[in-house]
Amino acid sequence: MIRQANAIDFWRGFALVSIFINHIPGIYFERLTHRNLSISDSAELFVFLAGWSLGLLVASRKSELTAPLVARLGGRAMTIYAAQILISSIALAILAAAAYAFDNPLMLEWHNAAAAFQDPALTHIGLVLLTHQLGYFDILPLYVVLMLAAPLIALIDKFARPTLVPIALTLYVSALIVPFTAPTWPVPGQWFFNPFTWQAIFVLGFALSREQGVGAVVRCNIRLIRIVALPIVLISAILVWLNWFPDPTQLPEPKLLFLNGKSFLTPMRLIQFLALVAVFSASYAYFAPWVPGLADFLSSLGRNSLNVFCVASLLSLCGQIIRYLYTGSLLTDTMIVIGGIGLLRLTAGVSEWRDRRTTSA
Repeated sequence: MIRQANAIDFWRGFALVSIFINHIPGIYFERLTHRNLSISDSAELFVFLAGWSLGLLVASRKSELTAPLVARLGGRAMTIYAAQILISSIALAILAAAAYAFDNPLMLEWHNAAAAFQDPALTHIGLVLLTHQLGYFDILPLYVVLMLAAPLIALIDKFARPTLVPIALTLYVSALIVPFTAPTWPVPGQWFFNPFTWQAIFVLGFALSREQGVGAVVRCNIRLIRIVALPIVLISAILVWLNWFPDPTQLPEPKLLFLNGKSFLTPMRLIQFLALVAVFSASYAYFAPWVPGLADFLSSLGRNSLNVFCVASLLSLCGQIIRYLYTGSLLTDTMIVIGGIGLLRLTAGVSEWRDRRTTSA
């Protein structure tokens, strides 16, 4: 049975559309996404909601960390891993096809793809190990790590709930101060989404979804939290709009505590995102009745987030190529966005049709 539109699926669908648009640099419509008035962007929202969904799943099992639950989480990790391998392979094929079709070998160097064509043996090992990641195709490896850690998170929540968030924040701060992250190979570098810091927003989503612990405290004090959060959201919007950020060379050590850095999910981004969540957490219930079509549309994307995300990533790459070849104009950009969102809706529709067929079989 297909679940009804709800706030989690709606905001997940919102994040998917934003990611699709923002992954086409320079497109006209990227100026309409919320990252133009926010330090954080849809990546934080997506990971936070993944943690929230995990919290609801664990709660639905009545706090029992059963073998079926662990198997389900492990299976989800393997599904995400398979999706990453598939879309990375298709992305490489798209770049190769475009380079040959338009006689432009420079396309073979886009988005960290050069190594796959220059040293395919080692690079394909790296792709399988998730130590080599293409640009704009680098968030699913983070999801694989988070889902593999999910049983441990659920275990700590069951037997030592008060320690869950402190452990996550201790690891987060340590990774910022030392700093440390996951390395890439065979091309030296680091993961764009540092799993040691991004786990914090995943765990916070998990903890805030629960009716006990941190989640209960936040619910009891949500009005006060929103009063504190609103100025943070407004000031952040001004900072982003005017690009008023400190000069990194003038910051004290450790600099990552003060920088606006997406890769390490620096405190500036994390705090602003949590403030954003507090301010808008109740908004769905107010506007959904006024725009039921939009609520249903975005919720359908959110219900099928993995399939839609994979298609969105590949469509974004195609959009980049189209704009590169035909020098993006407003008409071109409009056609890309309308066509892309239409295909995302088709993806969600086909996914749900398949699920209904499987259920009824």
